[in-house]
Amino acid sequence: MSFFKHRREAPKRLRVGVLTISDSRYRAKQEGRDEDVSGRIIETKLRKAGHEVFREIVPDEKDMIADMVKRFLEDERIDALITCGGTGITHRDVTLETLRPLFEKELPGFGERLRQLGYEMVGTPALLTRATCGIANRKPIFCLPGAPSSVEVGMGLILPELGHVVKHARE
Repeated sequence: MSFFKHRREAPKRLRVGVLTISDSRYRAKQEGRDEDVSGRIIETKLRKAGHEVFREIVPDEKDMIADMVKRFLEDERIDALITCGGTGITHRDVTLETLRPLFEKELPGFGERLRQLGYEMVGTPALLTRATCGIANRKPIFCLPGAPSSVEVGMGLILPELGHVVKHARE
C-alpha cells in the first residue's frame, strides 16, 4: 500500500482527550476560573480541524495523572490523548515518569522535532522539555510542554498527522 493511499484512509474526525497537568491550573479550576490557556489552544485547534474534544485538568500528582489517563485509555470514545504540562525538569514535573510505563511503543521523533523547532524559535531553553509521544492501549498519547508557545508548535506537528498516527496505532 502506498504511503499516500494509507494516509488517505486515515480517520478524519477523531475524539481526543486533552489533559492539562498543572498545579496552578487545577487550583484555578477548583476556584471556578479557567486559566488553562494551553488546554484551550489545544481544544480550539482540534475543534477547528473537526475533532471532538474531552478536556480535563489535574495537578502534578502521579496518582491523579495516572487515573485520568487510564480513564481516557479505557474510554472507547477516545481515539487519542494530548497532554500538556509536566514535561520539564523540576521535581514536580512527573508526567513522563507516570506515562512512560504505560507506553507500548514510543515515538521519539516527535519530541526531537518539537525541541528542534523550539530551539530555532527561542534557543537553548527549548532543550529543557522532555516532550514525547507514545502508544498505549492502541492510542497515541502526545505529551506537550505546558507553555502556550510550545503547545502552538506541538499542535502544528500533531494535527497534520493525527489521523495517520491513530490509524497506525490501531493496527
